[in-house]
Amino acid sequence: MVYIHGLGEFHPPNEIDNAFLRDLDIGTDPQWIMERVGIETRRTVLPLDYIRTTRNADPRQAIAASLYGNADTGALAAKQAIAAAGLSPADIGMVISGSCTPQSSCPAEACTIAAALGIEAPALDVNSACSTLAAQFHVLNGMRPEALPDFVLLLQVENSTRAVDYNDRNSCVLWGDGSTAQVVSLKVPARLRVVDSVFASDPSNHQRVRFVQAGHFAQDGRTVQAFAIRRTLAVLAQLRERIGAERATRMKFIGHQANRSMLDNISRSARIAAEDHWFNVDRYGNCGAAGAPSVLTENQQRLHDGDVVSLVVVGGGLSWGGLVIEVGA
Repeated sequence: MVYIHGLGEFHPPNEIDNAFLRDLDIGTDPQWIMERVGIETRRTVLPLDYIRTTRNADPRQAIAASLYGNADTGALAAKQAIAAAGLSPADIGMVISGSCTPQSSCPAEACTIAAALGIEAPALDVNSACSTLAAQFHVLNGMRPEALPDFVLLLQVENSTRAVDYNDRNSCVLWGDGSTAQVVSLKVPARLRVVDSVFASDPSNHQRVRFVQAGHFAQDGRTVQAFAIRRTLAVLAQLRERIGAERATRMKFIGHQANRSMLDNISRSARIAAEDHWFNVDRYGNCGAAGAPSVLTENQQRLHDGDVVSLVVVGGGLSWGGLVIEVGA
């Protein structure tokens, strides 16, 4: 069991709305975007003028143009989570980060964020694309509490617009930037607790979704969406069975924030009531690994004792996973 003591998120202020994308003259308009993916706005670490003038034709230039680096956005989300837990950076005994688009593999991005926070502790990366949150919790769930410090900082840092081709209407309508953080413990109880986790992958299909180093995002869109719907429904059914019929009546669903149309399809198929399906993809776009945890962060005040959250994510690898989060003392 992993206890969640604090949640944090950061979305950069620069907003890309559908009118902005229409004005790029790439064959899209607000109606087409809403019918296709149901996303109204998304955020970016890039200056809007940079996108207008370059369409991000060379992603290598985006690094220099960015208003924030991953260490910056990760630290901002982490500070919020640490404060929410009633702790200070000195209380954090380990840092684990993950991302679809890390800015550094050596050193581990967790190290650059820990340095920005002034944390002196073991720091390492656990990446599994958009499924990173499930992978991180699943790894912790399998560890011995006595082998870990009292408090661990988890991070999902996503500034993927640096890798988006703004001449490609199919991908640029999807992606937004955001970073999330959780202060967790295997030793110290808290109101939110991850009582079950699942994680799996199909490496034979690794080529279906790709963030290439210094290149543009690419995916086999139709195949990946079909996979995402199928796997999400399967994991959701698995988690529901573990929750049990009685507790499932209090279940809230948070899915991978890929696009609104996909999530609506899943909710209809799984017969999830509209008030029990929580999302923010319509406002922030696909924030990769940070999407689902940002929904949890935004809605934590809506959770009541006795509620249970099924959080299901899918991503490159291909990978998928889920968490059962119970609420209450």
